[in-house]
Amino acid sequence: MELQIARQIIDTLAQGIHPVTGEAMPEDSPYNAPPVIRALHAVSRALEDAAAAPAAEAAKPRRAQPPNAGKAWSAQEDAALETAFEAGIALKQVAQELGRTAFAVEQRLVRLGKIAAPAGGGRFRTSSAAMG
Repeated sequence: MELQIARQIIDTLAQGIHPVTGEAMPEDSPYNAPPVIRALHAVSRALEDAAAAPAAEAAKPRRAQPPNAGKAWSAQEDAALETAFEAGIALKQVAQELGRTAFAVEQRLVRLGKIAAPAGGGRFRTSSAAMG
């Protein structure tokens, strides 16, 4: 069920109306109790906020990714990375030149055996034991 439809049902109940038949709820119905009506309005607002949240997330400007982010590494890029690393060029500079993130450059150096993996598994704190 979509949130918009669920919210319409909740709003109808909060008004003391049966959402299927459209008839007024009996006076002794739990839906006519003030705490229940307040709770239904609170849920309706939460559903409204939940429906608005994805739009707000989409409106947030995302940080621009480097042009090669997420792409497979070529043999040429690996060679350039190894050369730059051996020359002592800063990882940030190498990342910028290769169009990669500094994290991707660091992880590629680990995969190429040029540096050891960070203690604790790195950025996401995963270890090879936890993954296998």
